[in-house]
Amino acid sequence: MNANLPISTFSLVARDPDTKDLGIAVASKFLAVGFVVPWARAGVGALATQSYANPHFGPMGLALMEAGAGPEDILSVLARNDPDLAKRQFGFVLASGESLSYTGQACHAWAGSRWGPNYAAQGNLLAGPEVLEALERTFLKSELPFPERLLEALLQADRAGGDRRGRQSAALLVVGEGKGYGGMERWIDLRVDDHPDPVVELQRLLGIHRLLFGAGEPGRPLQPAEISWLQNLLYRQGLYTGLVNGVWDEATESAFAALIGMENLEERYRGGPVLDEATLRYLQEKFA
Repeated sequence: MNANLPISTFSLVARDPDTKDLGIAVASKFLAVGFVVPWARAGVGALATQSYANPHFGPMGLALMEAGAGPEDILSVLARNDPDLAKRQFGFVLASGESLSYTGQACHAWAGSRWGPNYAAQGNLLAGPEVLEALERTFLKSELPFPERLLEALLQADRAGGDRRGRQSAALLVVGEGKGYGGMERWIDLRVDDHPDPVVELQRLLGIHRLLFGAGEPGRPLQPAEISWLQNLLYRQGLYTGLVNGVWDEATESAFAALIGMENLEERYRGGPVLDEATLRYLQEKFA
């Protein structure tokens, strides 16, 4: 990608002090902003690079964090390796919660940075300082779970004016040790590349991610009537040929496990006849 192409945007880099998860939420009037801006590694740190973005800042910054460099040391190294630093903007948070945000003097107005323990907020070509104020205020005051809190902050910044050119794309990247699919550290990696209201669409995708890949609430035993309904559903889907009698047996379990796999809900299922409410509600709504 051309390093001279401006990525005028606003982003929030943050750490959850309770879970130690690290995340980045970003939005821009730019195609597929999630391809360039967010970089993160569990147990190391997270970084957003934007405004004539230097994509090398991502891997370079993470390597410096992993080597034990502090915020000012990282800034110094990035500055020494980029003669166009005045056009750059970036923010990062270390696994320790230390943070820093930098806005070069040549970034397009309005541009600025705000940072503190566990977060760094930055934006350029914005409607005004109220955008970052909304981003910071919402993140610090919200009591939502960490991924939802990142997106709520992004939404409030967008509604405060956001990128003054308009809306196009948004992304959310969250990493945590072993929290992703199959034990990966990349827990949530969602992107809306081209959409009239990308942050709202990103919130919708996060809801789907929570359904498909969330561990789910503690399940409850299914009632005989619910088991009968599921057996009838499994029969209609061609997965079950047994009795519709409200009794959970080996044939019902095998057929239901197949259905769960077809619906990509296997991360939530721990074996019947126990099921969490969100999974049961999803099936009831889809196959009503």
